[in-house]
Amino acid sequence: MSYQLLLDNISKCISLPKDEEDYFVSLLKIKKVKRKQFLLQEEEVQKQAIFVTEGCLRGYAIDKNGFEHILQFAPPGWWIADMNSLLNQEPGILYIDAIFNSEVLLLSKTDQDELFIRIPGFERFFRILSERSFASYQYRMVDSLSLSALERYHNFCKLYPSLIECLPQKQVASYIGVTPEFLSAILNKKISAK
Repeated sequence: MSYQLLLDNISKCISLPKDEEDYFVSLLKIKKVKRKQFLLQEEEVQKQAIFVTEGCLRGYAIDKNGFEHILQFAPPGWWIADMNSLLNQEPGILYIDAIFNSEVLLLSKTDQDELFIRIPGFERFFRILSERSFASYQYRMVDSLSLSALERYHNFCKLYPSLIECLPQKQVASYIGVTPEFLSAILNKKISAK
């Protein structure tokens, strides 16, 4: 297993000497995840941050009517977690599962806290990651309030270009906040308008 994807991700924000890189890698746990296998379920406490190296995960909530609402997809190179649960070590509201057979790196909350003390640069890295994530969620919220479904679909395609062809339409529809039937209708209308 190569840690290079994660190390490349980190090097975009901070530079690490080899000994700090080695220490960080020693804290990570590799996990193979089968399709549809859960890494987190509602009411569980998120104990680890998850970095995807292969495959794809999704984070979602289920409403009182049983409908899934996908908040995030995590293809290779992306982090995913129920952040409130991870930060506060309390029961979460999200489910995280694998869309395809996947491989992930896990960093426990305890090890992350120790990492911040031992290598302060990691606090900067995770702060930058959190800021970008927060900004992304703000844009997503504004998009969901002000854009049409077709515009939200186009934004999805820009954000997740590697997933457009391989995700079930039902999951794309859930992410943009429409039914699969409605997404199909607007895409068919777009194709016939060409």
